[in-house]
Amino acid sequence: MELNANFDERVFVHSERIDWQPSPMAGVDRRMLDRLGDEVARATTIVRYAPESTFSPHVHTGGEEFLVLDGIFQDEHGDFPAGSYIRNPPESSHTPGSKDGCTIFVKLWQFDLADRTQIRLDTNKMDFVPHPSIAGVGSMPLFEDEREEVCLERWDADTDVLLDAVGGAELLVLEGRFEQGGQSFERHSWLRLPKDSQTTAKAGASGAKLWIKRGHLTIPPKAPAV
Repeated sequence: MELNANFDERVFVHSERIDWQPSPMAGVDRRMLDRLGDEVARATTIVRYAPESTFSPHVHTGGEEFLVLDGIFQDEHGDFPAGSYIRNPPESSHTPGSKDGCTIFVKLWQFDLADRTQIRLDTNKMDFVPHPSIAGVGSMPLFEDEREEVCLERWDADTDVLLDAVGGAELLVLEGRFEQGGQSFERHSWLRLPKDSQTTAKAGASGAKLWIKRGHLTIPPKAPAV
């Protein structure tokens, strides 16, 4: 399966305007944003767990990165409330589920296969710091290596923000809204910019809070070799 698989193009999905689709596991639904592959896929997805739903125990051969959007995600490693940022590296394993239900934004098979760095952060307990070069922008670094940079950003109301996507960029709106390319991006809207692109976005009247990844599209993405 290929969905939004031309990484040389700007693409966007207003996820809250599309229907939930069932996953192979009962009680777990998803809204696909991009995908290369079938059930084993390089994928970016919003996943909803119904109350008392669980996935079977499994190993993340290609790694898993996710941000809890609402509710409490749970596995044998702990309870992770909305705002939790998790990186489960290749060859890690768990049994995910949610007693009361939750929604997560998740990226699969997008790691360096040699990466073994486990990250578990509660962003509710972290602070934004002023951006060094853009007034009205606060940044909360989550992860950085030679391949990519991941952060949360908070944009003040009506702020113009330069998006310099030399290595590509992805943005997911967590709160508020912004305008870019003639489009209005609101809660859980997702935008992907190709490498070597540059554009300007403008925060809405109430500002915006976003998850942002940069630099990860320098190497052309491909489906898992399985």
